Formats: sequence, C-alpha cells, structure tokens
Amino acid sequence: MKTKWLNLFAIVVIMAAAVSCKGEKKNETEATTAEEVVEAPAEAVTYAVDTAASSIEWTGKKPTGQHTGTISIAEGKVKTQEGKIQSGSFVIDMTSINVTDLEGDDKAGLEGHLKGEGEGKEDHFFNVAQFPNASFEVTGISEKDGKSMVEGNLTIKGIKKNISFPASTSVDGDTMTLTSEVFTINRTEWGVNYGSKSVFENLGDKFINDDIELKVSLKANKA
Repeated sequence: MKTKWLNLFAIVVIMAAAVSCKGEKKNETEATTAEEVVEAPAEAVTYAVDTAASSIEWTGKKPTGQHTGTISIAEGKVKTQEGKIQSGSFVIDMTSINVTDLEGDDKAGLEGHLKGEGEGKEDHFFNVAQFPNASFEVTGISEKDGKSMVEGNLTIKGIKKNISFPASTSVDGDTMTLTSEVFTINRTEWGVNYGSKSVFENLGDKFINDDIELKVSLKANKA
C-alpha cells in the first residue's frame, strides 16, 4: 500500500511539473508607460531595413491548441555606433498578418478574424482597417542577466507602451542583423481583448490566452 501511494505521489508531481512547464512564459515583458525615444549621435551609421528579409513570427495559444504566423515589417531604420544600436524605428504592416499552421478556408477565416474583417468583428483583434500599422521605436539598450535587452515603445491600435526583450545584433560589412529571443507580450495591454478571461467572465474553456509570443528577425543594409 505504501508503494502504491508513493507511485501515485510521483505521478502527481510529474504531472504538476509538466503543466508548470507548459504554462511557462518565454521572456515575459512588462508593458509600462511610453518613454522618450533616444537620439543617435551624428556619427552613427544608418541602416535601412530589408523588408523582404525581415519579419515577426507570432504564436497565439488557447486551451485546445495554438496558431502560428508572421507579420511583415513595412519599413524601418537603425543607427549604430561601433556596431551597437543607438536608435531605431520600425513600421509593422498589420494588414500582412499571415497564419502559417492552417490552409484554405480555415487559414483565410482566421486571418480575416485577426484583421477585423466581417460585420461586428472589426475590433475583436487588430482592426487593421482603422489601424493598418503598428510601430516600434527604440528607447534604449540595456543588459540583464548577461543578455542585451532592446527597450522601446510598441504601439498597437494607437496604444503606446514601453517593453524590453532580449536580442542579439551583428554587423557584417554593410549588413546588420538583429534576432530576438522569443518573448511574450500581454495583448490586453494594447486593447486586444477578444476571448480574454481576464476581461470577460464565464468563458469556460472557450478563452484565448492573453499572451502572444513574438520573435523578431531583422536584416538591414547600410544606407
């Protein structure tokens, strides 16, 4: 009997650990009041974003699964000095929201819902008819736990909040690259509330997680 209880306890511990791991947030950001955008020194080198080689990957989750996709960067520039970012600003094309884990009508349906297509659904998620672009402006670079953190104002649906996320940068000749680690934002901080159990009651298991995972991959060429 004692052995049976020990085995049961071990199973419970393993299951609890698995649930905890599954719910872990990757590089969770804290959305704070927007900050002043930094100005690069006059001698800084300017790089223009290669929009064809740059994108943002996203993952949204719910109890029954998840969806993945990409968003394009419409334009942007980065200024560096001695290979380190001094300033930067980017325009994110929200009309380019792309779902990568579905095909056909399912893909088109989810993309349309995220963009706000359909009567009464305009403001469920990103309402791209009213807010076709989002943006990010660098407000600083810092170090945390041995990682380089990009700090900046993220504007979505006209709401501007400051966040930071870990990223690595490199300069090779006339090309600069920036690759972030996967990081997490809480969509409700930018008024994206559809299906959020922190905003609406009695959703049961029909809710959609507030957290969205993002990964930025950016390539820029010397202007």
